[in-house]
Amino acid sequence: MFAGATSAYAAEPVKATASASAVLLSGIDIKHNDVHVRAQDDFYRHVNGTWLTKAEIPGDKSSVGAFMDLREAVIPRLHSIIEGLAKQKPQAGSEAQKISDLYASFMDTKQIESLGLKPLDADFAKVAALSDKKQIPAFIAWLNKISVNAPIDISVHQDNKDSTRYVLDIGQSGLGLPDRDYYLNDGDAKLKDARAKYLKHIETMLDLAGDKAAAKNAADILALETELAKIQWSKVELRDPIKAYNKLEIGKLDALTPGYDWTGYLNTLGVQGKINYLIVGQPSYLTGFNTVIANTSLDTWKAYFKWQLLSSAASQLPKAFADENFAFKSTTLMGVPKQEERWKRGVRLADAGIGESLGKLYVEKYFPAGHKAKMEKLVGNLLLAYKQSIDTLDWMSPETKKEAQAKLATFMPKIGYPNKWRDYSALQIVKGDAVANLRNTRSFASQFELNKLGQPIDREEWGMTPQTVNAYYNPEMNEIVFPAAILQPPFFDAKADDAVNYGGIGAVIGHEISHGFDDQGAQYDGLGNLRDWWTKEDHEKFAAKTAKLVKQYSSFSPLPGYFVNGELTLGENIADNSGLAIAYKAYQLSLGGKPAPVIAGLTGDQRFFMGFAQVWRGKMREASMIVRLKTDPHSPGEIRANGTLRNMGEYYKAYNLKEGDKMYLPPAERVSIW
Repeated sequence: MFAGATSAYAAEPVKATASASAVLLSGIDIKHNDVHVRAQDDFYRHVNGTWLTKAEIPGDKSSVGAFMDLREAVIPRLHSIIEGLAKQKPQAGSEAQKISDLYASFMDTKQIESLGLKPLDADFAKVAALSDKKQIPAFIAWLNKISVNAPIDISVHQDNKDSTRYVLDIGQSGLGLPDRDYYLNDGDAKLKDARAKYLKHIETMLDLAGDKAAAKNAADILALETELAKIQWSKVELRDPIKAYNKLEIGKLDALTPGYDWTGYLNTLGVQGKINYLIVGQPSYLTGFNTVIANTSLDTWKAYFKWQLLSSAASQLPKAFADENFAFKSTTLMGVPKQEERWKRGVRLADAGIGESLGKLYVEKYFPAGHKAKMEKLVGNLLLAYKQSIDTLDWMSPETKKEAQAKLATFMPKIGYPNKWRDYSALQIVKGDAVANLRNTRSFASQFELNKLGQPIDREEWGMTPQTVNAYYNPEMNEIVFPAAILQPPFFDAKADDAVNYGGIGAVIGHEISHGFDDQGAQYDGLGNLRDWWTKEDHEKFAAKTAKLVKQYSSFSPLPGYFVNGELTLGENIADNSGLAIAYKAYQLSLGGKPAPVIAGLTGDQRFFMGFAQVWRGKMREASMIVRLKTDPHSPGEIRANGTLRNMGEYYKAYNLKEGDKMYLPPAERVSIW
């Protein structure tokens, strides 16, 4: 692992070996190219067109593509590990035994059917025992501790203005549909239809659970969630870290929500006396929620809580419940017609519940040490490219450049897997009780977070497991993290020439680094604190550039009648554009001034851009695309490819783009940040 980013770029760039280049592969899946589509008119389809024509989304999936292929490839690997553990007859209480029993409890459908709803009896009795609305805060805290959906949610992380301390955040939650628009937008027929089907889904589930007033309770629950949706902040508003940072002393919470029993809430969480302040994400929501409590009958609250408990456990319950849960959440909301095989769902359950323990075994078996070493070289060149680029920016002042360099110098790259693995000794797994095990894994994860309060910051912790096909930047830690599972083709190919790797994983690395300087990340300094280190003029110049990006991306319509939200996706669009630009500069650094080899008739620059476009190869069901456009800060894959390339002058040179070509943007309309 890197001790820090300084060592990554202090030396000369790591150069490609000329002799090796001649024997390396291009790394481009040319069988997926569509030669009938010009690279100058639709680069995404030029690279992926044949695949797009032939590919079919599996019946049990909402999408298919490069990301999904890698994620699916991980599942049988994890399955073989789990099956292997069972054959070894692991020692009682060991992590191996816990993984094995967690999986086995989910796979024992006969036992699940025989238990019926008995595993939820104690929960339902707890709901039935509510006799006064003053008990609601403590009840919500209990739901928070067992990770069941509730109107208030919690998280523990570094204080955004004091990164040396962990802090408790509370914020809005409690909806069963993907976004507030599903409740409030009556002008969209598809969202309105989803809402009607959600009402029927609640009624069906309650009826299966023996609720004799299922129809009335379902209507009341939907009405309550609609009231919550009305007072929630939009996803665009939630992107503002300054607006969401509202530090409040515990004693002053009552002024925000008069009569709300915060003492009971914090006592149930187990944090009373451990903290003297917390962060309120959306103060107006809490004030509005206090009114919703007052205006909603206790019976409706009890129906709502019972519904949340039932829904949260549905996948571990008898087939009738699990099937109905799938029919709504996957078929209605995401357009997925077929349920995944049970063994795959069992693997995902184990992965979610005891992921780092599985990750340790995954890394031993599937992550060669050489991959990590090559990634370190790539990261080093990307950081060096950023260092050099900062010095040449014409829109950033010398004062801000100095701060930017200081922040870059403290970047912490994490590659492959953590140095220190999570301890699961406190996790209890009950043989033969799927619902209890789901509860226990969720409670363990929640308590793991709450235990951080008052403790030193753990800079070795990872927010993703090694078997996760993804990457992230954490502004509070100022770290970039690349799990082992993403370090595979088409993102990273150890047998391929550097061009495709810089276009693939290099752009991912650049993307994550650039989050430290996007419209959100740039508000944090190198220590992870919210601090304005920009001059007023730099803010204005940066805002002018990003406003153009908002306009560009807001014009993209991946579905008729539905557009990308340029404000919601701004941070990711900045990262895509910046990441690719820096990856290109890093690739040039790796060549050491020598020309790139021509492989399979393609120049180095062409392979670089094709490598970028092929990682976004994908198809998505219409319903899933609507959910994505409403909730996801990332643009759809085709737009991430073409939308980014239209701003890259080097792409124009590589393919000789001219005015009149469909990918062409006039120079004045292109956005170049890095």
